[in-house]
Amino acid sequence: MTDGSIRRFGPASTLAGMYRGGVVAIGNFDGIHRGHQAVLGAATDLAEKEGAPALCLTFEPHPRSVFAPDRPVPRLTPPPVKARLLEKLGFSAVVEQPFDRAFAAMTAEEFVSEILVRDLAARHVVVGFDFQYGARRQGSVATLQEAGTRHGFGVTAVPPFVAEGGEPVSSSRIRADLGRGDVAGAAALLGYRWTIESMVIGGQKLGRQLGYPTANMALSEGGLLAHGIYAVRFRREGGALHDGVASYGRRPTFDNGAALFETYLFDFEGDLYGETCDVSVFARLRGEEKFDGIEALIAQMDRDAAEARALLSGVQPLSPLDRLLAF
Repeated sequence: MTDGSIRRFGPASTLAGMYRGGVVAIGNFDGIHRGHQAVLGAATDLAEKEGAPALCLTFEPHPRSVFAPDRPVPRLTPPPVKARLLEKLGFSAVVEQPFDRAFAAMTAEEFVSEILVRDLAARHVVVGFDFQYGARRQGSVATLQEAGTRHGFGVTAVPPFVAEGGEPVSSSRIRADLGRGDVAGAAALLGYRWTIESMVIGGQKLGRQLGYPTANMALSEGGLLAHGIYAVRFRREGGALHDGVASYGRRPTFDNGAALFETYLFDFEGDLYGETCDVSVFARLRGEEKFDGIEALIAQMDRDAAEARALLSGVQPLSPLDRLLAF
C-alpha cells in the first residue's frame, strides 16, 4: 500500500525536474533481496552524502516477458510492492522504464546519452558488479565508467553479495524456495518476510460456514507460492496489523476451483471487501489436503490456527525493512 510519498514515473523522459540530477540505482530489482539492498543502500547513502535525490531506474515488464512471452517470470515484487519497498529504503522516486523491443535495441551509448544524461541528468550511477546494458548487452561496468568520465557522472559498482553458506543471492533462487513452500529460506535471502499485496474480494463464504471467515485474495503471482497452509501477518489499509492463518490453494475438499489466498484473521470482526491489504508470510504449516468430511477439516483448521498463533507470538523482525513491513 504505497502511501504516495514516493513518486512513480513511466518512461525516463517523464521524470519531474525536481528528481533530475540525482543518484541513480539501476536494475530490475525483482524481490528487493539482500543482494539488491546492497546496491540500493549504496545509492541512498551516496545521495544523502551529496544532498541529491535517490532515484531507482527499473524496467517493466521483466525483459523475459518480452523475449519469451510463453515463459513469463512470476514476479516476487510487482511494481506497486516494489515501489513501496523502495520508499521504505529511502528512495524519492522510481522510474519504471517501459521495456519493449525498441528499448532493447538501444545501443549502450544511446542508453547512456538518452536515458542517463538527457532524461535523468544523473549525477552518479550505482549498479551491481555484473551490470550489462544496451543491445546484445554490449555495455559493461567498464564502458559505463568510461561513459561517466566523458559525460560527467560518477559510477559505483557494488561487489557481489554472498549469503551465509557462501551461496549467491538471486531472485530465481527465492522463487524456487517459495515454489517449495520454504518461506523461511526465502525470507533469509530477502531479508524480510515475503509480502503480497492484493484487494480483498468476495468468495463463496465457505469459511464463514465453517466458523473461519476469511479475507480472500486472487494472487497475480500465479504459481509462485506452493499451495498449503501458512502462518501470516495481515496489514489492513491504514496500517492495522492482525495475525492469522491462511490457505493458498484450490479447496480440494469442496470445489477444486481457481486458486485463492484465504486468510482467517485472529480476533477480528468486520468487512474488508474492497480494501487493498498486505499479507506477510511467516511459515508454511502443511501442504494442501483433501479431507473426507467437514468435521475432519474443521478439526485440522483448529490445529492450524493454534499452531499459527503460537508461532507468531514469538517472532522477531529479520531487519529494519522487515520491521517496517510486518511489525
